[in-house]
Amino acid sequence: MADAPLPFAMDRSLLRLDSRDPYLCMHFIMIFVRDQERSLRFYVDQLGFRVVADQRFDWGGRWLQVAPPDGNASIALGQASPSSDEYKLIGQDTRIYFITEDVQAKYNEWSSRGVRFESPPHKPQWGGIYTRFEDVDGNSFGLAGFDELTLNVESQRRVLAQKLEAERRAARELEIAREVQARLFPQRMPPARTLEYAGACLQARQVGGDYYDFLDLGQDRLGLVLGDIAGKGMAGALLMANLQANLRSQCAIAAAEPQRFLRSVNQLFFENTADGDYATFFFAEYDDRSRRLRYANCGHLPGLLLRRDGALEALTSVSTVLGLFDDWDCAMEERQLLPGDTLVLYTDGTTEAFNTAGEEFGLPRLIDALHRHRGESPQALIASLLDEVHHFAPGEQQDDITLIVAKLRENLAPTS
Repeated sequence: MADAPLPFAMDRSLLRLDSRDPYLCMHFIMIFVRDQERSLRFYVDQLGFRVVADQRFDWGGRWLQVAPPDGNASIALGQASPSSDEYKLIGQDTRIYFITEDVQAKYNEWSSRGVRFESPPHKPQWGGIYTRFEDVDGNSFGLAGFDELTLNVESQRRVLAQKLEAERRAARELEIAREVQARLFPQRMPPARTLEYAGACLQARQVGGDYYDFLDLGQDRLGLVLGDIAGKGMAGALLMANLQANLRSQCAIAAAEPQRFLRSVNQLFFENTADGDYATFFFAEYDDRSRRLRYANCGHLPGLLLRRDGALEALTSVSTVLGLFDDWDCAMEERQLLPGDTLVLYTDGTTEAFNTAGEEFGLPRLIDALHRHRGESPQALIASLLDEVHHFAPGEQQDDITLIVAKLRENLAPTS
């Protein structure tokens, strides 16, 4: 809409953000010219104005508006026929005045481009500095400057420069935060002889509150971790870093005493965060020798365990979220994995992606996509699931999307 040629265009650059008072601005001033195209070239090429509207009509007419580089008022260039009363106004004083912070500089610039001035800039009795110029039809305009104007422009420039510098620093700090957070995600893949696995996190903003991790728990055991912080942006990222630090500091006891490990993580998260901060959390421990999976779903979305024969098991929540309660405990569930079984963990940014019709991607679509792409490797399966979500919801991503896929390798010998 903004790029379409509009008759009666409105410059929205100075539109107030509040609506306590009705919007009001100078729209346009009409001057009459003999040849619109010739006048257009004068205002654009010699004065450096911009085209605000240029609309041609089926009956041959043309609506043309130009405006100076700064300000929201514009000039409509109306072509007058020689027989009209408006034609008599051409070549007269338009009573239009332009103001600038440096009349002399503008005078020098426009003079070099062939603009006709009545005289060099001078200081009239009323103060300031002033001159007059004409367009190609002899329409006369004033060009003036005032000390107050110059001071005001310089003040606004300083404010704008400070704002841009603050935005630059904020953007740089956010970029640093993004780089730091990226290093919190797994930097290496602990070895697993019988299990292929992969993870990915697509953040809705430069930083976010989703978290996944792969932990080497020793004794041929692998930890798969997925968390979703209640919060987005920088606040979510800080909580995510807090959770990651708590988790890594306590993981030495995870293999031997997983429930004690999770209680300790919850205690640290509870003590180091504000009231109301929490995270949904899925922790799974995979034993590479026995091929057994022990897990605790702490208020998170159900994990999906797709068996080789197509049966689907939902690994539902067995305890409440982390961080809300000082007195907290959890239960552990266990599953035996068989060759070809696939485990998928995900955050709500996956299932709660909305399309333009307001429909949610939802768990049924995720399950359907999982069935259709189940033969792919974990990394390829993650890419396919993300493609499905983005195809369904191609607009701006509203929430972090995080996935873990783990698949038991095919053609393994039976466990003893």
